[in-house]
Amino acid sequence: MLKRRNAFKSPSRTTLIPLIVLLFFPARGVVAKVPPPAKYRLRLYHTHTKKRIDILYRVGDTYIQEATVELEHFLRDHRTGDERPFDPRLFDLLADLTLAVGHPGTEIDVICGYRTPSSNEFLRSRSSDVAKHSLHMQALAIDIRMPGTKTADLRDAALSLHRGGVGYYPHSDFVHVDVGRVRHW
Repeated sequence: MLKRRNAFKSPSRTTLIPLIVLLFFPARGVVAKVPPPAKYRLRLYHTHTKKRIDILYRVGDTYIQEATVELEHFLRDHRTGDERPFDPRLFDLLADLTLAVGHPGTEIDVICGYRTPSSNEFLRSRSSDVAKHSLHMQALAIDIRMPGTKTADLRDAALSLHRGGVGYYPHSDFVHVDVGRVRHW
């Protein structure tokens, strides 16, 4: 009677050791390809100052300090010239909105960025649509539109991101976005 040999023997120590060494210590010259960190860019046009900015503001998880300072200057209160540090999540929200509407990197029209309390009061005296405690005064909000994108589509894209407040102003043709609590009006 013939004995059947097991074709699937467990590997010997002499076979396993080189395999383990290769796993933990790859051969010289073999370099794992790590993709470069993602780059985040904003292209903005300010409708009141008529200025444009095209700026790389973040690489990977690192915000570029000089770029955020430039963005804060760009988004200053156009009535007073006052500036305030912005929450960088707002910059990310803008970049992600261009992706959400299918036009990554497109230029965004800025209607209003930072607003001083006096500018906010000035606007409140002329419109019931301006909140008394607007997040614009904390540099957490921005009013925008995107040329070539319907305002309703921009609103829908902002709502789909669930990243803060979204206000829809179809008669004025802009959308308010902020990084406060999730809500809409």
